[in-house]
Amino acid sequence: MERRILLTECQDAVGIIAKITNVCFQFKLNIIRQDQFASQEDNKFFMRTVLEGDFTNETTIDAFINTVKVVLPEGAIVHLKDDHKKKLCVLVTKEAHCLGEILMKAYSGALNADVVCVAGNYPDLGELAEKFNVPFKLVSTDGITKEEQEKQMMKVIDECNADYVILAKYMRILSPDFVNHYPLGKIINIHHSFLPAFIGAKPYLQAFNRGVKIIGATAHFVTNNLDEGPIIEQDVIKVTHRYDPETLAKAGHDVEQMVLIRAISKVLDDKVFIHGNKTVVF
Repeated sequence: MERRILLTECQDAVGIIAKITNVCFQFKLNIIRQDQFASQEDNKFFMRTVLEGDFTNETTIDAFINTVKVVLPEGAIVHLKDDHKKKLCVLVTKEAHCLGEILMKAYSGALNADVVCVAGNYPDLGELAEKFNVPFKLVSTDGITKEEQEKQMMKVIDECNADYVILAKYMRILSPDFVNHYPLGKIINIHHSFLPAFIGAKPYLQAFNRGVKIIGATAHFVTNNLDEGPIIEQDVIKVTHRYDPETLAKAGHDVEQMVLIRAISKVLDDKVFIHGNKTVVF
């Protein structure tokens, strides 16, 4: 017996859950877990169904997917996902904490993914990547235009055939050409503040100047609007007036790596639907 995940997105209507579960019964598939959400603002329906059964026959799989589509409202989006390991390409600059956490989780099997490449605009984290036998590619900004550097970086990403690109404190603002080269949902960023607060550079200095009592981190999909893509995961920790910008940043590192790993895990487990500029996360 094998497990697959059925992802369904369509217009909401009466009886959708019953129709899908009936198709599962017809194809002798056991439902292990099911999560659903209906958005009242735009009448959209989302469902994630974990199935167990015989998925060895591709013709039967295609018939199952097509039968599900037939019983749903027109325009329904249906995917049947397996649990194969995804490929991650991680982009970095100089800070090691998020990269280190990703490499360790992938190495230990806590992430259902292989880090196939680490690429940076500085050489500082090459040694860390190599300790985990992950190739490091230096794509420097020295002596070339931003456009040329991005072309080189996109070539690195495309050549490693990554399923997802993780910006693990990659301190470069991506151009529209770079972002539009990839489908929405492929690039995940960790932002070192609790968005929408303190967008842009030096968020911990901004937080210090504002006298905040909590700091946080936000993992989100990347769009052409800086730090405004659909949010996947957020968390905060408490701080006091005794924290200066440096200690705020040190405390923030823990929450950054925790939030990023949670977000990556949920995406890898097919628990995230993009819903406009928001997400539905099961």
